[in-house]
Amino acid sequence: MEDKKINNSLFQVRLPLFLGVAVALGVLLGATLFQPSSNNPQGTARGYLKFREILSYIDREYVDTVNTEQLSEYAIGKMLEKLDPHSSYIPSKDLSMARSYLESDFDGIGVEFNIFRDTLYVIAPINGGPSEQVGIQAGDKIIKVENENIAGINITNETVFKKLRGPRGSKVNLTILRRGETKPHVFTVTRRKIPSVSVDAGYMVDEQTGYIKVSRFSNGTFDEFKTKLTALKKQGMQRLVLDLRDNPGGYLDHATRMADEFISGSKKLVYTDGKGTKYDADYYARTKGEFEAGSVVVLINEGSASASEILAGALQDHDRALIVGRRSFGKGLVQVPIPLSDGSELRLTISRYYTPSGRSIQKPYDPNSTEDYEMDLMNRYKHGELFSQDSIKFNDSLKYKTSRGRTVYGGGGIMPDVFVPRDTLDNTPLLMELYRKNILREYAMNYARDNKKKLENMALADFKANFQITDVMFQGLLKEARRAGVKVEDKDIQRSQRTIKNNLKAYIGRSRFDAEGFYPVLNEIDPDFQKAMGAFGQASQISLGK
Repeated sequence: MEDKKINNSLFQVRLPLFLGVAVALGVLLGATLFQPSSNNPQGTARGYLKFREILSYIDREYVDTVNTEQLSEYAIGKMLEKLDPHSSYIPSKDLSMARSYLESDFDGIGVEFNIFRDTLYVIAPINGGPSEQVGIQAGDKIIKVENENIAGINITNETVFKKLRGPRGSKVNLTILRRGETKPHVFTVTRRKIPSVSVDAGYMVDEQTGYIKVSRFSNGTFDEFKTKLTALKKQGMQRLVLDLRDNPGGYLDHATRMADEFISGSKKLVYTDGKGTKYDADYYARTKGEFEAGSVVVLINEGSASASEILAGALQDHDRALIVGRRSFGKGLVQVPIPLSDGSELRLTISRYYTPSGRSIQKPYDPNSTEDYEMDLMNRYKHGELFSQDSIKFNDSLKYKTSRGRTVYGGGGIMPDVFVPRDTLDNTPLLMELYRKNILREYAMNYARDNKKKLENMALADFKANFQITDVMFQGLLKEARRAGVKVEDKDIQRSQRTIKNNLKAYIGRSRFDAEGFYPVLNEIDPDFQKAMGAFGQASQISLGK
């Protein structure tokens, strides 16, 4: 939530290069002095001495002055590229940002923000947070931080994080420009601990069906999930849609603890296999789960990776859930974070994940050609895999059986039990431009601010059932689009109008009710969700062994 960049693209896959890390394993290795490998001690020593020699010669003899530290970091990066797609080196200056995604809280000013037209907008101050307490409002433009201009300078999300976050108790001066006013306001905000939510929503779809959306596996995810699950059970939930779409992963133990809430007994949940036995591990169900009996449908797509795939694979292999959607990303390599002496960090692949049936989650890769791996999702699109199940070819040598004898396939990623093609029926240049230029979100934000009292008088149920996007609102949105240089054509309006109105209502709902007002509206026309709702009969059958 706090100081968080909102994802504006319609189909954005965040490649989980930093997320399925073995932070997941909770293993930390201290930096050590050079020690030759026991497998090839002479070769390792020669390579180490050769690199040191060359770097020393460059530093002493090269014709121009060079930054040897930058050269070293470049060489390290190129060396790791020859290993696998997910081993990585993180310089000390970038480490805090890389770790922050997996933290359940951090110190900041307490705003949800976005960058519109090279200007930093406050989407919403967090309720009770430091920004709300000093009077910062949704729709405010932050144009200066500590009197330094940040508007119109091609500001990045990373720069925003660095300027808005800081030590707890520290103060930051923000210059705000408010809509309809010409004179800026200056606010002094005292940073403090801000919660970061990873379980975005949990609500009852109907009298018996619950829905939980998990966006990542941070160090607070399981507690957030358990709170939502318990609350939904108290409301009468008998079956659950668990949404893991576009979840890039995170901490392994939070995924296995979630699996344990659904899987009974002491069944295996996942295992890892590395070189030798040092990093081999088996993970089992251990406790009496909160929801071991009701039907479960899990939503995945090509953006679901790492810990998401571990959870989905465990539930599928034990016939505990029906998997609906499209083949997941295929990130099954385990990294261990190794802190280095200068404060940087090496994240080194030390093993592979396998589902209980023995399937490797990792999709194929060639260390000598990273381009194919990086283009995998685009290649799925080009080859038709995202649109037709018939385009997916199964390798019989990678055939496995679930606990009750159903056939599942390895080869990279989790293959769903029920395929849902990516929905492109409503996609038009108009819709894509409304997302790309943030016009939908900006219009919703302005509407919510201008109609604050009206929306505050509406209960969530009333909003979902009765709030409508009027023709006046729709035409107002199109007017904003034209003003932003978007080409508005009648054929695009006819094709995309339903999706545009639905998404606009969802964004307005988010401004008023946070995520609980966003996902219920969005899911009303979402084909993945609708398919999931229709799959509970099949989910019940597999859990009963039929």
